[in-house]
Amino acid sequence: MTAITRPVRTRVAPSPTGDPHVGTAYIALINYCFAKKHGGEFLLRIEDTDQARSTSQSETMILESLRWLGLSWDEGPDVGGPHGPYRQSERSAIYTTYCDQLLADGHAFKCYCTPAQLSASRAAQIAAKQPPKYDGRCLSLTVDDCAKHDAEGLPHVVRMKIPTSGTCVVQDTLRGEIAFDYSVVDMQVLMKSDGLPTYHLANVVDDHLMGITHVMRGEEWISSAPKHLLLYQYFGWEPPVLTHLPLLRNADKSKLSKRKNPTSILYYQRAGYVPQAMQNFLGLFIKSASEEDEKTSLQTLIDEFDVHNISLGGPVFDTSKLDWLNGRYLREELSVSEFLDAVKAWALNDSYLMPIAEMAQARITKMSDLGGLTAMFFMNRIEGMTADRLRDGVKLEQDAQRAAYTIALQQFDGMIAWNKEGVEATLRRTAEVLDAKLKDVIRPFYIAITGNAQGVPLFDAITHLGRDIIRERLRHAMELLGPATSKEVKAWTDLLTAPPKAE
Repeated sequence: MTAITRPVRTRVAPSPTGDPHVGTAYIALINYCFAKKHGGEFLLRIEDTDQARSTSQSETMILESLRWLGLSWDEGPDVGGPHGPYRQSERSAIYTTYCDQLLADGHAFKCYCTPAQLSASRAAQIAAKQPPKYDGRCLSLTVDDCAKHDAEGLPHVVRMKIPTSGTCVVQDTLRGEIAFDYSVVDMQVLMKSDGLPTYHLANVVDDHLMGITHVMRGEEWISSAPKHLLLYQYFGWEPPVLTHLPLLRNADKSKLSKRKNPTSILYYQRAGYVPQAMQNFLGLFIKSASEEDEKTSLQTLIDEFDVHNISLGGPVFDTSKLDWLNGRYLREELSVSEFLDAVKAWALNDSYLMPIAEMAQARITKMSDLGGLTAMFFMNRIEGMTADRLRDGVKLEQDAQRAAYTIALQQFDGMIAWNKEGVEATLRRTAEVLDAKLKDVIRPFYIAITGNAQGVPLFDAITHLGRDIIRERLRHAMELLGPATSKEVKAWTDLLTAPPKAE
């Protein structure tokens, strides 16, 4: 790794656009351990420039999940610090200043191309078997041309200029030198037409102003590194040390996906995993493979941290290993009283029980009814679920039932805010798409999610269980009824995206 000449400062910079991902936790843990190993500081920054999808609910979940894992940060949106604000949406004026500087220095240009023009250019490049990228048609616009377009009110973006020849060499801690010919580097949009920056400009400006010395991020950003290094060069800034980390993988080595494995930290929290086990499990990915003891502490991870122990092969997110570790922590690390406290913190607390009590109170005749009525709130999958049980009393054909689960899952995944109104709208839309009665669609969801044909209000139950648990139960139902083929998924997606039928 490049010699450290400044106090170490690392960061994790999640986007608040959904449930907190285990991949975010994995990268946060690496940045945290590296900073603390070198007596440095760890920052948390919220990258919420995607205003259409960013929510305060998601930001809160991210902060709570990382804290649940035992991580803390020296600076961030909730703890403050000398380099704030720590939400990119609150730093717009800063980005505008630096974008204007790039324009004035001739390192960027205004682009007035319409979406139709860009699509046509891209299609032509693909047809010619060329890598699709911006064709540079606005590069030749003069100052007067731009002034005329601006006076006419034409929308524009700001793009960065790329050298017409030469090579950019990215020095990566794990991968060594990676060379990129500038001919394949796109003229990246830096400022969108709405005046908000893209990730590329905001990321570079923030990392510099916040004094970040080491950027340790996912390997999906390797192709963006030449653009970022060019921006550092244009501004005359010293770039940070770059480390591109391997992505978490499924057992089959495919990229970790919520469609194959639960990826939300919330899922594991709600399923009853203890934070020490999850922290330990993620820590195994950054320990030397020769180390025999698989149980470890956060302090040990910090003390023994060496970025070169991280294998480029891609860490496998093996939930059976996580189960084994979690069981060890429950049995070996907790006294009976501590175990009871953990159970109370997990589910027997007022914030979790109150909505359940409200749902159940109107449906019981005696207290002993609570067990069967509410058991589904204290498990991840419904125990003993079978295909026959899923089909019991369901009027939809089996393929229609499978389609209903798939169509609803797609909508649930697309919900920006998780709430009862969105849940109800999803199931109503699913019934509409399948040209079925709502009650006929409700029953198969009731069985898959609650394990019963009747009980507490379904929309409330789905909302309280949360997106991650619901996704797991519907995915399990699909496994039992028959997983969807890619052809079926496409056909059902087409149904969902088709315009409504005329009355």
